[in-house]
Amino acid sequence: MLNLFKIKGQKKEEAANTNGRPPAKKQSPGELRLHKDIAELNLPKKTNITFPNGKDDLMNIEITLRPDEGYYVGGAFVFTLQVPPTYPHEPPKVKCTTKVYHPNIDLDGNVCLNILREDWKPVLNINTIVYGLNLLFIQPNDEDPLNHDAAAVLRDDPQKFRRNVQTAMSGGYVDRSSKNS
Repeated sequence: MLNLFKIKGQKKEEAANTNGRPPAKKQSPGELRLHKDIAELNLPKKTNITFPNGKDDLMNIEITLRPDEGYYVGGAFVFTLQVPPTYPHEPPKVKCTTKVYHPNIDLDGNVCLNILREDWKPVLNINTIVYGLNLLFIQPNDEDPLNHDAAAVLRDDPQKFRRNVQTAMSGGYVDRSSKNS
């Protein structure tokens, strides 16, 4: 019975120490690492990062890229990052929410970027992912595609690829699929 009173007293003391606020949620190692990564972000120009669920949920990130060179100049491409609690030992899940005609992004928004799969290492961070995504728009990779048709056009007829990208970015249709809706 004495232990019960002791525990109850400790809880009252803890509540008093939080100044009337609920006790802070204990952060996972992944959340702590993510705080560090976000504090050290050095984003490319014309790149924005937001937290759609508010600053209290840093595990869900939205990134908007606006390439300033390459085929995709003038476009704005939105990606969601869902950071797992096991971060940095596992990479974030990345999806492109903007429909885009791109060899490394399929119509479901899946992204083919080696650092998000087999080349992920815990020393990599959110900044690395942002620069990797940016590089996909500056230098699309036709050798490891998700959209094989776009990769073939890029490889075989770069001028047609440029026209297809421009058509898609203006809301037009390419290969029977509406892109950039």
